[in-house]
This record gives sequence, structure tokens and C-alpha cells, in this order.
Amino acid sequence: MSYLETAVDIAREAGALLARYFERHVPYEMKGEFDLVTEADRASEGLIVERLRSHFPSHTVVAEEGGGHESPSEYRWFVDPLDGTTNFAHSFPMFNVTLGLARGTEVIAGVIYDPVRQEMFTAERGAGAYLNHRRIHVSTVARLADSLASTGFPSRKRHHNVNIHFYYQLAMASHGVRRTGSAAIDLAYVACGRLDFFWEFGLKPWDMAAGTLLVEEAGGRVSDMCGQDHDVTRSEHLLADNGALHGEVLAMFGEIFRGRFPVMMPVIEAAKG
Repeated sequence: MSYLETAVDIAREAGALLARYFERHVPYEMKGEFDLVTEADRASEGLIVERLRSHFPSHTVVAEEGGGHESPSEYRWFVDPLDGTTNFAHSFPMFNVTLGLARGTEVIAGVIYDPVRQEMFTAERGAGAYLNHRRIHVSTVARLADSLASTGFPSRKRHHNVNIHFYYQLAMASHGVRRTGSAAIDLAYVACGRLDFFWEFGLKPWDMAAGTLLVEEAGGRVSDMCGQDHDVTRSEHLLADNGALHGEVLAMFGEIFRGRFPVMMPVIEAAKG
């Protein structure tokens, strides 16, 4: 059985586990001051790590809740056992399981499984991207003005996050900007053409390893927000798009980074008595 086939089986099993927890409306806890975590996160991670260690005992596993293990292997799994925990905790049905496998610095296989919609997104380096065994491709939208995008904001100190400026400018320049609360789903939706581009600051490797491979294998383009090569373990921000929009979106980002805002935010006036 291949790496990808094994990852698909594990993701499907973990997704079924999450679905059962979702039906029970399990309570959440606070992980630090801002981040939510549930027993579903821990149960899913425990299952995934156990399965990966059984199949690939020499591989390193990096998991969001800290249940992975290090090894000298060049193979490294990036695991988010429940991407979209805040959605999950509030019974908002937008969450997934995601596993990405890197050899050295290159992601070579990835899966994103949405158990609510039973959608399995898969990709292998050089072999294309698929949704439930059907080949997928990025959109053909060629103008920012005709595009639909997505982004995300961090759980902590989001009121200090510079992304609000990017959000506003891109929302005004396009058909709109969505926020699903799940970076992996956003990337999968870029890969299958439901979204035209996605950007975000401060993602972790497990948030984007599988999704960036999906976008590339679906014919899209991935870089950081300055147009430099993207590294899932080092880059501070991410842009993933259909390729046709890459230059125009980067040009807009460049203007915003320089503090040049094409559209000024409205000023809120105090209510008059």
C-alpha cells in the first residue's frame, strides 16, 4: 500500500471518529488564553499517530496537539487531527482531518478529508490532485475583479493582526473574501476551483502541507505573499491561487505592504443623540 493510500485510510477513520464526536456536541477547553481544544482533537490525533507509527515506524510525525514523535528519517508527516476546532466546538459544520508527508523539504503526498460532506481531497507529487477519485483543477478566472478569495485570522490577538488591511482591500477589489475557519479546506477549495485564491499569515506546517501540494498538483501556484518560494516549515505567510491571478494579487499585496491602500476604510462617526 502506498503512502497516499495509507493516509487516505487513516484520514477516513479519523474523520468518522470526529463525526461521532460532532454529533455529541462535546465541550471545549481553552489551550492557553485564546485557542480552543476538545477531546475530539486528542482522540483523533491519538488514532492518527498510532496508525502512522504502525505503518511507518521510522517516520517523524509532527502533530498539532503534540502527540507526534521525532526520528532521524527524511520522511516527516504533518498532521492536523481536527482543522477547524473553533467551528467544531460551536457545531459549525466546517472542519477536516489533514495529513501531509514531506521527504526532506518537499511535500510529496497529502490528504484533506471533510467528514461532513464526505469529500476526500488527495494529491501525490507529479500525479495530480483528486476529489473522491475525480481529477480536479484550479479555476480559470484571470482577473482579480472577477475572483472569489478566502483568508483567515489567528485566534489570539486578532485585533493586532495586519491581515485586516489585506482583507478589506481584497474584499473591495474582488467578488468577495470568505473566511471558513479552516486553512486546509480553503486550500482544497482553491485546488478544485471553488475559490480562486487564498492567503494567510502565521500558518503552521500541519495547516498547509497537504493543501499546498493539492493546489500545485491541480495546476495552481504557491508562494509567500511577496512572491518568494514557499516553505511549509519556514515561510511567515502564504499565497495559493490558480496561477492566472498570481501577478495581480502579488501586486496588490505589495501596495498594501507599503501602506498604500487603494480604498480607504470608512470612518465610523459617533451616533448622534
